[in-house]
Amino acid sequence: MPEIGVGTQMVALFFLLLALRLPVAFALGLSAIWAMWRLGFGLDLAGDLIAAGIAKFALLAIPFFILAGNLMGSVGIAARMIRFFRILVGGLPGGMGVVGTVVCLFWGAVSGSGPASVAAIGPLIVKGMAQDGYARAFAAGLVCTGAALSIVIPPSIGLVVYGVIAETSIADLFIAAIVPGLVCGLLMLLALPFAHIYREPVAGGPGLAALIDDDDDDLPYGQRLYRAFKDGFWGLLTPIVILGGIYSGIFTPTEAAIVATVYALAIGAFVHRTLTFASFYETLWESAASSAVVMLVVTYAGLFGWVVTVDDLVGRYSAGLLGLSDEPWIILAVVLVVILVAGMFMDAITIMFIALPIFLPVAHQLGWDPVWFGVTVMIALAIGLFTPPVGINLFVAAFVTRLPLHAIAAGALPFLVTSLIGLAVVAAFPWLSLFLVDALK
Repeated sequence: MPEIGVGTQMVALFFLLLALRLPVAFALGLSAIWAMWRLGFGLDLAGDLIAAGIAKFALLAIPFFILAGNLMGSVGIAARMIRFFRILVGGLPGGMGVVGTVVCLFWGAVSGSGPASVAAIGPLIVKGMAQDGYARAFAAGLVCTGAALSIVIPPSIGLVVYGVIAETSIADLFIAAIVPGLVCGLLMLLALPFAHIYREPVAGGPGLAALIDDDDDDLPYGQRLYRAFKDGFWGLLTPIVILGGIYSGIFTPTEAAIVATVYALAIGAFVHRTLTFASFYETLWESAASSAVVMLVVTYAGLFGWVVTVDDLVGRYSAGLLGLSDEPWIILAVVLVVILVAGMFMDAITIMFIALPIFLPVAHQLGWDPVWFGVTVMIALAIGLFTPPVGINLFVAAFVTRLPLHAIAAGALPFLVTSLIGLAVVAAFPWLSLFLVDALK
């Protein structure tokens, strides 16, 4: 019987600790430290590796994008944005379903974090869709799916992490993700006709107008749209400020996170004047807690990845993956299936730090563009955010809507199908991801 290497034992121990319900970060850290001890390395080296892994300038974007997204929700930008899009597209077939989809896509260009997007816009969209006749479980499923695209549509925390791991231009990744993100979002509209399956008594009422002060219902459409646009102008300008600054070279993607935070503070304090010391403190607290969880995973995942490299787990697993077939599309399908299955049990950042050191050499050897591959992987990871049993968006939605987790998961099923279609389209047609990057060079 062949001997099982220390790296493989570490992976098995990691999954065992997860099964024992140990937090992901500590499961990564303990299994990695155990493997280092087995390989004869001391804890002093572990400290050096942790410090080196976390001391990367690009990672500063993570806590600041989280803070910026939370601030924009707390100062009322989300409510004004939803009101504008309700007036703009709410009269189309599908009503609030279309509004919810559009808002999720737009908010993805503001937040960068799936769970933060669910918390910021979920309650308003779910309640508005329910008053428009949609079942709340279906509405929550739409929010979970649309918010998951926050890690695809730039600025994306996931793309920042991928760029750090793959040593690829984060700005190129942001540009490449725009069209695929929109494609996946528009495909969500195909699920709206299936809303009737989730039968629920219609609450009735004026939809989202009951949630947001709207005294303009008697005015002509053009005037109502203008007033809503004027009220939400500074919030609607956010993606242009962030992405325009990055693509014009005024600031880097990391600096853009700080700009977004300052911009949100300015809107809340001087434009809408909704920012109070109490709300700012609460937002800081929530953002710090969310950032700590993410950064702790990043810290120990780096240690885990170092052991994977030292034990040549990358070489052995990559060789095994390349040996599966001579057809690149079959290997790509296997990679995406692995990521989709992993997404059912782990968060996106953990998956990237564990899987990418193995998959990136394969992608390089097969000649795949690292930018296109990154966007494709990110869509697969986004699907994991709303896939049971550990889809984090489902848990956040259950918390903010007080709906059972299984009901929300069932409501997300039609959107899971459309998301898989979107993943297949982006994987099959790399030019969807790359033509904007090539055009802007």
